[in-house]
Formats: sequence, C-alpha cells, structure tokens
Amino acid sequence: MTTALKETVGRYGIWSVGLRSEDPDRRGELAEAAAELEELGYGAVWLGGNSSAANAAPLIEATSKLTVGTSIQSIWQHEPDAAATAFGDLESAHPGRFLLGLGVSHAKRVEQYARPYSALVGHLDGLDAAGVPADRRLLAALGPKSLRLARDRAAGSIPYLVTPEHTAHAREILGEAPLLAPELGVIPETDPARARALAREFLEIYLPLPNYTNNFLRHGFTEDDLSDGGSDRLVDALFAWGDDTAIRAKIDAFFEAGADHLALQVLDGEPRDALPRKAWRDLATVLLG
Repeated sequence: MTTALKETVGRYGIWSVGLRSEDPDRRGELAEAAAELEELGYGAVWLGGNSSAANAAPLIEATSKLTVGTSIQSIWQHEPDAAATAFGDLESAHPGRFLLGLGVSHAKRVEQYARPYSALVGHLDGLDAAGVPADRRLLAALGPKSLRLARDRAAGSIPYLVTPEHTAHAREILGEAPLLAPELGVIPETDPARARALAREFLEIYLPLPNYTNNFLRHGFTEDDLSDGGSDRLVDALFAWGDDTAIRAKIDAFFEAGADHLALQVLDGEPRDALPRKAWRDLATVLLG
C-alpha cells in the first residue's frame, strides 16, 4: 500500500493554512484553488493548523484525484472514535482520497498536554479499535521514538520545519517503505536580507516551542543558532529561497536525503491564511514543467 501511496501523492504537494478555512464565504475560492492545484500537477494538499476530515472534504469534492491530508490533526482535540467516524464517512464518499495526519501539538498550546508519546500510542490504539487503517494515517514525527512509531503503526511521517539532514536521519529510521513527506518553506525572494527577514518572521511562532528547538539541537545546531530570530545558518538550512535554481537545488537536497514527497509552503509575507496562487503556479512551472 505504501508504494501505491507514494505514487498517489507524487513528489510535490502544497502545504497551506488558508486551504483549511472554515469561512463559508471562502468555500468557492478554496474549491477553485484546489482544482487549479490538481490541474497544475500537484499530487496532494496538506491542511495546516489543527485540521480534520471536515476541512478536507470540500477540497476533495472539488477535485477528481487530489489527495488531501491533515497536517496535523491534534490528538488532544479529536477523540479517536470521532476521528474514525469522520474518516469513514469521507472514505465511503471518496475512497482513497484522504490521509489522516496526526500529531501531538505543543505543551504551550494544549492545556492537557502530558506524556505526549504515550498519549499518541493510546490514540493510535483507539484508531485501530475504531477501524482506521494504519496505512491511511501519518505521524508528524521528529524524534527517534516517534519516527519508529510512524514506521511501525502508520504509513510514514510528515515532519514539519526540518532540514535535509533530518530527512536523512528519518529515512534511516523509517526504512525504505514508509512515506517520508517533509514540509518545506519556500520563499520566492532573491534578496538575502529580505528572504531571511521573511523566514525569521515566520519562525517567531516556532522558536519558543521545544519540540522544534530540541530537534534542531539534536541535529547540530546550537543555542546561538536559536537566538535573535534564528541564525543565517538555521534559516538557510530550513528554507528554500532565492531564484528558481536555488529553490530547486534545496528541494532536490531533500529528495537526495531520502524524501519521497515534499509539502511545499510558500512564504511571501502575506497573511498565513492567504492563497498565494500565482506563487503556486510559478513553483509548478519550475518543478512540474
């Protein structure tokens, strides 16, 4: 099944907070954007924030083959039985089109946060009992224990805010078969100062979160790299920025490190819930011809 999944999602997808909007006035806009992404050749859309099957359904309905996944659905805010019911309903209506991406979120954002690994294991137990197949769920795994869990009890991993070096490490733990689909921020800006400023603006909400910073420290960065909005070394490792050639080179580095698919998040200084459709088109021209 994992081989088929890799073929289904293809090499490139789009990661977006805006595409998960629940504003009824934006439903037509979201459907049109999803249909265009499918036409451009992207294989998947990954819905940012604490997303769910309900957020995925309108995009699936607006397209014919696009895969839509949550990135991520918080285990603290969705009980396994309810998640399984929503999964089953969407699966019945549109077989094989939805992937349940799961994660533990962050202690600073979840009041009941405690023993996250054990809680994730328990959540997977609940999904097993409720009939959600392991090969239709993915884990936002960063550390070794979570990556092994993604290998053993899911179809693979969808790590967020990582480097090619982390990708190589994740592939070593996962082995060959599981899907490895990192998110990668893409900044279509050739001026180094402007590109890094956009990256640091984006990083403001992530550098206070230990799940990410501990992962950076595990992979060769220092406390100095985490200060003052992030060092140039950290920024340049985490983001693809520059001209088309530089962006393509960074993307290729992830594939060379073992990624099967990249969830590309365009960062252009617009609000996070915007739909950067021109940038998505430009990126498709670079990557998909």
